[in-house]
Amino acid sequence: MNDHAILICYDGSDEAGRAIEAAAGLLGPHKAVVLDVGPPMTEAESLAAISSVVPGDAFEQLNADDALARARDGATRARAAGFDAEPRGEVGAPVWQDIVDVADEIDAPIIVLGSRGLSGIRERFDGSVSHDVAEHAGRPVLIVPPANGARH
Repeated sequence: MNDHAILICYDGSDEAGRAIEAAAGLLGPHKAVVLDVGPPMTEAESLAAISSVVPGDAFEQLNADDALARARDGATRARAAGFDAEPRGEVGAPVWQDIVDVADEIDAPIIVLGSRGLSGIRERFDGSVSHDVAEHAGRPVLIVPPANGARH
């Protein structure tokens, strides 16, 4: 590993927490950026922005704040696991693209993320962020599966 921070993706899920623990055990102490990517606007927020006096960018700012709050929680977990971690919240879609862009920006030697264990038709319809990151990252990606090989 070089002196660049590794990129740890954290969305508050059990799988993301498991990925932090696995990365700490495999990689040891490193600098890390803990990233959460939230949506610019949810479907419900899009409808509310069209039909109300609330400006659309207000929802995007709320989602950015939520993403940063989750990233802060993840950074706290990462520091407890031994990383020198800083939080980073982003909004964007598709999520995998923002992850790859941040990894490129910080020149992360590796991207760490948990997997929900989707397979088959669920992966096709729900998408697989981990699959898309691995396909497009152009750098090593550590994908930590769910506990006990649970598949959804």
